[in-house]
Amino acid sequence: MNPAIPVFLYHAVTDDPPDWIAEFTVTPRDFAAHLDAVVDSGRTPVTISALAGHLAGRAPLPPRPVLLTFDDGFADLPGPTADALAGRGLPATAYLTTGAIAPGGRSLLPPAPMMPLDRVAELERSGMEIGSHTVTHAQLDTLTARRLRTELSDSKAVLEDTLGHPVPHLAYPHGYNSARVRAMAARAGYETATAVRHALSSDRDERYRIARLIVRRSHTVADVSAWLAGDGARIAPYRDGPKTVAWRWYRRGRAALNGPEFAG
Repeated sequence: MNPAIPVFLYHAVTDDPPDWIAEFTVTPRDFAAHLDAVVDSGRTPVTISALAGHLAGRAPLPPRPVLLTFDDGFADLPGPTADALAGRGLPATAYLTTGAIAPGGRSLLPPAPMMPLDRVAELERSGMEIGSHTVTHAQLDTLTARRLRTELSDSKAVLEDTLGHPVPHLAYPHGYNSARVRAMAARAGYETATAVRHALSSDRDERYRIARLIVRRSHTVADVSAWLAGDGARIAPYRDGPKTVAWRWYRRGRAALNGPEFAG
């Protein structure tokens, strides 16, 4: 039995994205083809809560699960993107950057059409689970302890106040994390946190750095189908390699000189 669990990471779904997010944007036509491949794969779509329940030993996963996740909160999310998912009966998880969607909020995300905070409950009604993607989208593993606590706690509080229930799931901006970040995420009350890792997850993955596959505009339906078959990428968990560790230390030094930077 192949233990791989594909966890797809999408950003904007539009024909005309800003240049800075274009690489991580798919067109509505391609997105529809990806969703049809998910339906045809025979996998069972679930939200992050189902994977969390399994990793915590509370409940088994359904056979051959797959997860669809969306980061940031672009303007298409509560409209055509949510409609495309709902039309196929596909649940998903949306991780929202509160500083980019709240009235008067500020974030490090470059300008782009974003959804408003007052449509978050609408996402839930359409079948999406809501998670935090921090306040400003900073590189979390470069922040001071105080700034990190603010990013983790304030975003969680805004979403919980908006929805009226706990928000126990987090996604690290651009996947950047460390042992310190993971420990603080747990202390802030998160039950899971997703990274990127460009890998397939599994039923043995780590709760505080669940692997995801970032979907780029260059990826084809064949790529998506390979991931759905459990192929085309390594399977987590695995230890960070020397390049990842070295890149983290380089970014920490740069942040110490220049202050918090956009994770992207």
